[in-house]
Amino acid sequence: MKKFQFRSVVALANSRLSIKFAAILLSTSTLISALLGIFRDRLLNSLYLDTYPTGIDAYTAAFTVPDFMFFILTSGALAVSFIPVFNQRLASGNKKSAWELSTSILNLFAIITLITSVLIMIFADPLIRYIVGPGLDESGTILAINMMRVIAINPFLFSIATVLSSMQQAVGRFVFYSLAPALYNVGILIGIAVFTNGINLFGVQFFEGGIMGVALGVVFGAVLQVIVSLIGLVGLGFDYEFKIYWKNHGFRSVLRLLPARSLDQGIDYVSGIVNTNLSSRMGAGALRSYQQANTLHTMPVNLIGVAISTAFFPKMTEEVGEDNLDEYNDTFRKALRMIVWISLPVTVIAYFARGYVVNFITNGGDPMIASILGALVLAIFAQSVFHIASRGFYARQDTKTPFIVSIIAIGLSIVLSIVFTTMGFGPEGLGWAQSIGAVIEMFILLGILNRRSAKKLFNKAFWAATWRMTMASVVTGVTAYAMTKLFPLLATDNSFFITFPKFLLISAVSMLVYFAASYLMDLEEVTPIFNWVNKALFRNVTEKKTDKKD
Repeated sequence: MKKFQFRSVVALANSRLSIKFAAILLSTSTLISALLGIFRDRLLNSLYLDTYPTGIDAYTAAFTVPDFMFFILTSGALAVSFIPVFNQRLASGNKKSAWELSTSILNLFAIITLITSVLIMIFADPLIRYIVGPGLDESGTILAINMMRVIAINPFLFSIATVLSSMQQAVGRFVFYSLAPALYNVGILIGIAVFTNGINLFGVQFFEGGIMGVALGVVFGAVLQVIVSLIGLVGLGFDYEFKIYWKNHGFRSVLRLLPARSLDQGIDYVSGIVNTNLSSRMGAGALRSYQQANTLHTMPVNLIGVAISTAFFPKMTEEVGEDNLDEYNDTFRKALRMIVWISLPVTVIAYFARGYVVNFITNGGDPMIASILGALVLAIFAQSVFHIASRGFYARQDTKTPFIVSIIAIGLSIVLSIVFTTMGFGPEGLGWAQSIGAVIEMFILLGILNRRSAKKLFNKAFWAATWRMTMASVVTGVTAYAMTKLFPLLATDNSFFITFPKFLLISAVSMLVYFAASYLMDLEEVTPIFNWVNKALFRNVTEKKTDKKD
């Protein structure tokens, strides 16, 4: 009976979702993952930021190279290259070719990333000393090396999970894919709460504990991602073989598309490595402060840009594959408008309420992290738009154009980071450099995409709507500023339970003003919200009137 119930639940979770429901699910799961991430960082900071800044810097530096190799080899590069080709095979009814493609990609990337993980373990010493953390002291360097050797297995584990989840995305399955990031954070939390106290089994001490236990939690989180990704395959009919079909045309197509996107991902992360290197030279705690601000700014990007564009991407690839370019343009505009409409007020509120946000992860706040986050707020909007703009090209199986644009934008960002550091701007300069590069990349991508469209992608209605969204955001900014003056962040606000109600009130009032302004400016994006509120508030009244008539 239990076995039957488990299969029924998995089958229900693995059913195909509509774009609307998929976007809501992905946004919700991303929010849950972000909240777990905030709790994770709060625990880490409370344990180590003041008492052991060298250790927390070492932990932060240890992630850099394993994450870089995962991003450049797999990450989103595989999903956007694999899904269009995989969908073409399924749409044509050629399931055999689709499974050959999937099994080939899975095996190839498992082999490549396993070799990569081993190489990271071998060369962790020079990677930390000369590339990632040259500014760390000797104790921090040794700790970072040991941590990197533990975390080095992640590219291998993540690549397996990514291939499996990409197959699920392609067919509209998002439930187990959406659970993976949250489980990753759960694994790290277990590392902080349990593994840092040591591992003792049957009276045998396997691990003494300390901050190295957090690194073990990171690996445990990656294992959980693989497990949940495997569950998501139930009922898909995936025919796995330990073999690479080199002659499969779909497999060859993915390999042709992949290098440009992988390099694009890698170049994005090169900027992060440069900023990690530069911040490690700015004193103890500076590296962690930059990383924390960077993490906080990516949370809304993932919640808005990544979630919405991921939900729309399979439909865009289907429309291009069926040569329905008019429908593709409509779908792209709808996704872009949705992202712009949500990310604009979030960017504005993030700027004025940045001190409150930083207080979530550090008791009493941190002026340096708040200052860096203020410099990164423009990147929240630009990078959210970037995710749908780049997928506009990937749906057409064009990975080269975003790659070339990234070279220009990231190159400029790196140059600005070095210049701003030389000028003494500190970690805040790194944030401004990243924001400027993100804005330039966004405008270039949208401009090229518009020029290449047979019919103008951005019509008068789009620009008119964007202008109204901007005006509504200005009103929201004034409201957010006024609310921060009415409910200021005090020096005594050193508790989450004191700070969060203020932040919630500021955000809620600001967003209500934004919704009202959007409604008055006749923006269609706000209509479903008002319809839902109207239905929730007046449903009983309507039902009573109907009963009286009857």
